[in-house]
Amino acid sequence: MVTQLAKKTYTVDEYLELEIASDIRNEYRNGEIIPMTGGTPNHTEIAVNLLSIIKIALRGKPFRLFSADQRLWIPDLKMHTYPDVMVAPKPLEMQDGRKDTITNPCFIAEVLSKSTQNYDRSEKFASYRTINTFQEYLLIDQYRVHVEHHVKTAVNQWLFSEYDDPTVTISLKFADVQIQIADLYDNIDFT
Repeated sequence: MVTQLAKKTYTVDEYLELEIASDIRNEYRNGEIIPMTGGTPNHTEIAVNLLSIIKIALRGKPFRLFSADQRLWIPDLKMHTYPDVMVAPKPLEMQDGRKDTITNPCFIAEVLSKSTQNYDRSEKFASYRTINTFQEYLLIDQYRVHVEHHVKTAVNQWLFSEYDDPTVTISLKFADVQIQIADLYDNIDFT
């Protein structure tokens, strides 16, 4: 007979205390702590490419840009996560009582991994959509040229586009940022 051990449930405060002391990043989903997997060289390079493009395009505009080290709080779902790339308008809004956890992203991008791609497309996207300020979501495949772009067009309405052509330019609506898909995949080795 196999005995199942009960999962430990953590409070938000317990998670944050453990997370600050942790040398790895962990997501928090309604009481459960989930370790984040490490990235591949392609994953990291794509995220850096996107960060670089957006950083230059946002110069002088009222936004802040963040990498995967910035924690996001999704209060409706009691969830903490670390998007690969995130943009928030100024002024930043923080989780109550915190100076290290934002709550008002307008743009989020995730670089897809085999282990997280289904979650990123479904449950995680649904979680992000509960954030009032969230307007745009980019999913970038690290194994082939393929980008999925979701733009909020109205309450509960999202426009979906996907691209496989490296010569196409994507227009990010939140700040009129133009990105050529080839630039996202600069220096990427698919072999």
